[in-house]
Amino acid sequence: MRVGIGYDVHRLVAGRNLILGGVEIPYEYGLEGHSDADVLLHAIKDALLGAAALGDIGRHFPDTDPRYKGASSLKLLARVKEILAEKGYEAGNVDATVIAQKPKLAPYIAQMNANIAAVLGIDVDRVNVKATTTEGLGFTGRGEGIAAQAVATVVRR
Repeated sequence: MRVGIGYDVHRLVAGRNLILGGVEIPYEYGLEGHSDADVLLHAIKDALLGAAALGDIGRHFPDTDPRYKGASSLKLLARVKEILAEKGYEAGNVDATVIAQKPKLAPYIAQMNANIAAVLGIDVDRVNVKATTTEGLGFTGRGEGIAAQAVATVVRR
């Protein structure tokens, strides 16, 4: 078993959909980015790639590549699963935290867990997404952006 960590941040902006864990969440702002800017899935992909010593999402899905403009992070997670398989690995488990002052994410977490598990081909009880605020402190507390951190394990197939 190998362990990796991932972290990502995106700015909140008007005129974009807010997508976290592959779930579109009703909110007045969305995350700015080249793909769908799903900060949670970006952190998870980096954790999985890191666990297998396969670089990061910038290496595999550069924001200079027009193929990834507006891309679904769920589809990119599926590609990470394939990259892991090519090297003889599969996801073991994922534990992730979204850091956002608003909106409240509790009603959407079960669907996020289900989406991630389905794409990775693992049982949903091996995926754990949590959400927290920063009690109004920092850029997340001011509502300027959302951050996510993830830890993941990979195991030999």
